[in-house]
Amino acid sequence: MADLTKPPALKAAVVFPEIINQYLCVSAENRLAEAVGLALAINLNVVWQQIVKLRNVKPATLFGQGILEKFKADILAAGAELLIVDSSLSPIQQRNLEKFFNLKVIDRTALILEIFGERAHTSEGKLQVELAHLSYQRSRLVRSWTHLERQRGGAGFLGGPGETQIELDRRLIDEKIVRIKKDLEKVRRTRQIQRQARQRVPYPVVALVGYTNAGKSSLFNRLTDSSVLAQDMLFATLDTALRKLELPSGRTVILSDTVGFISDLPHELIMAFRATLEEVLEADIIVHVRDASNVETREQQREVLKVLAGLGLDNLKEDLRYIEVLNKIDLVPSAKRAVMAQKEKALVISALTGEGCAEFKKLLDERLAVGYEVYAFSVAAHNGRLQAWIYTHTEVLSVTNDEDKVLFKVRLATSAAAKLKKYLASQEQN
Repeated sequence: MADLTKPPALKAAVVFPEIINQYLCVSAENRLAEAVGLALAINLNVVWQQIVKLRNVKPATLFGQGILEKFKADILAAGAELLIVDSSLSPIQQRNLEKFFNLKVIDRTALILEIFGERAHTSEGKLQVELAHLSYQRSRLVRSWTHLERQRGGAGFLGGPGETQIELDRRLIDEKIVRIKKDLEKVRRTRQIQRQARQRVPYPVVALVGYTNAGKSSLFNRLTDSSVLAQDMLFATLDTALRKLELPSGRTVILSDTVGFISDLPHELIMAFRATLEEVLEADIIVHVRDASNVETREQQREVLKVLAGLGLDNLKEDLRYIEVLNKIDLVPSAKRAVMAQKEKALVISALTGEGCAEFKKLLDERLAVGYEVYAFSVAAHNGRLQAWIYTHTEVLSVTNDEDKVLFKVRLATSAAAKLKKYLASQEQN
């Protein structure tokens, strides 16, 4: 029986303008499919979709008059209530297209922001989304636009008039931006304190990154027996999740699941989500999860690396902290798996079946062992100060009490070993 309390899905038309001689990181067909996937991710009913080739971009409307006339009839015949242009539209182009079609029109940035507005659940995530919305809207504010009126929290694009109509002028937007940035700065400071606390434990941090829908959350759940939302949809995960993971050596790490990347990720979102992505910047190991079943996995790889480079992580492929895994290998014919692993120089895994996950954890152990050493030594039982230093600055593997001594077996960074030896030597002299 139909749910009468749930409003019918908004009918949407999706168009991807393929500009001749302009570089595309993915094919036009996949770009359109991705845009449709984004629309479906917020339960829009896509009733029409089209790739439109453009030789020239019209400053007023993006598309030429002939093209507009050609597909206007199709869009209206399909009953579309919303037009999604999978490109960046200027405020003038957006307004003119709305007038021409007599429909609400949004571009790629607005669509992604709308998804983020629905998916953010933590207070930090909501702040980041609101900041991104406001930064985007600041240059587009026209008081008569109905989609600046909303029913839900955040500054959405698809909500209609509600209880609290919002008419934001630039001064009010700027005031809100300043306030949100202050709140996010508090979040950054809190995260820094949390990272310092983890360093004192200390647990190495392993951050999962990758293109949206590559299976990061599924892998996260498989490894940590968690229940983070993992669905076959774009941007299923927005809020960072952290869980402990025990490796074969007995070492404990913190596994971090982060927001997925996408081609042409809006600048507003990169800046707004910097606080979340700082988990990646500070990670001991960065695991790039790729979708082995996607024919454009290399193009997606380049997009992820480009975003990470923009955050200051250059030449990651040469960094020992960086690991690539090819997920969803269960969707790849068995004859191609070994060839793909060798060609891509990556570990093949399946978060769904568990294939390769044991080898993945062993690889994490090996990488984390680089630059670390294991030491066994004794400390006088009465030397509480030195024991406190050991618990704070090393990974304690075992502790045995032996009369007036405490026997430690620890793992610590080579850089900290000299300090430990100095402390132990001073203990012997005393």
